[in-house]
Parts: sequence; structure tokens; C-alpha cells
Amino acid sequence: MNVTLHIDGKRIPMNKFVQSIVRDVNLAIISNLKGVEEWNAIEIRIERSSKKLEE
Repeated sequence: MNVTLHIDGKRIPMNKFVQSIVRDVNLAIISNLKGVEEWNAIEIRIERSSKKLEE
């Protein structure tokens, strides 16, 4: 499996150990989601909200 990480369009290098952690954690979460069976690629996108949280 190929694992890549991009932040603001810039590829962030990861060694094999970090790749395996990112892969295993995400696969563990995704495998428990209803409706997810077979897949070819997984894409997760996280964006900061433009609004600041009020304290």
C-alpha cells in the first residue's frame, strides 16, 4: 500500500514506520464504518475552519 501526506499541496515525506502508523490507524477506523466494504483508494481531507472558535 502506498501512503502519502500532503499539507497545503506540499508532499510531506514519511519513513516506512510513520507510513505504517498512518495506514494502520486509518484502516482500523475505516474498516469499522458501516457501508464500507471493498475499496481501491481512500482520501481524507481536513480543512481548518475560517472561523475562530469563541472561548
